[in-house]
Amino acid sequence: MDGIADYEFVRSLGTGNHGEFFLAKTPQRLPVQSQFVAVKVLSGEKSEDVFRRATRELKAFAAVRSPHLVALYDAGQQAGVVYYSMEFLSDGSLAEPANTLDTSRKLLAVASAARAAHALHEAGIVHNDIKPANILLGGDGSAKLSDLGLSRVLAPGMTMTGMGSLGSVEFTDPTLLHGDPPSRASDIFSIGGTLHRVMTGRGLFGDLPNSDPVLVLRRVLSSKPEVSADLDQNIAAIIRDCIAEDRAERPTSAAEVADRLEALAA
Repeated sequence: MDGIADYEFVRSLGTGNHGEFFLAKTPQRLPVQSQFVAVKVLSGEKSEDVFRRATRELKAFAAVRSPHLVALYDAGQQAGVVYYSMEFLSDGSLAEPANTLDTSRKLLAVASAARAAHALHEAGIVHNDIKPANILLGGDGSAKLSDLGLSRVLAPGMTMTGMGSLGSVEFTDPTLLHGDPPSRASDIFSIGGTLHRVMTGRGLFGDLPNSDPVLVLRRVLSSKPEVSADLDQNIAAIIRDCIAEDRAERPTSAAEVADRLEALAA
């Protein structure tokens, strides 16, 4: 794909939930200083109803003011294909960083995602898809939470409680799989799962099958998340608190998690 609307694509940035990201030249009409933006083109043609609901979610996301959230610029539909553009961060994501990250940078990046989640929560929004691939890294050392979980909008009838992709399962609160609604607590579980993956390279549920949803769900539902014994005890304590089986025993806010991570990084 060479572009969409007046966005001229430079290269693909990889795939995400329900679509592909592209690096694009910033159209002159956008009041953005940066030369480039990131554009997500959502997979497949979407109905007008889906476009309206997706746009409503994006507007809500964009209305939340936080330096820890990726800025959203624009959304549209061309020939039935939905797309939106947002701030481009040059150093990849926590899943695929452009450079080697030390412990402090990892802790601060997850803390930034927790700050962003708290801002969303205070506005009544649950992100619903916090994971390393959705924490983007700037060349200036910043980190921002991206890609609002639109799966429940784009595919409202899907199973697996509206999760965006098979790769999101290890970061998903098991209580969601049992039918509980998304909440602050479920995003906090995802922050804990993200921290564990970033610090150890392993998931809370071990190595999950990468092609069979039934086997993945069976593994997650039949086992308990396990924190690596090799972790620093202070980091391990934060993860254990975030993933407590009883939601009421988890930190009361994502901001509390961010405070603890920033204290460790310092």
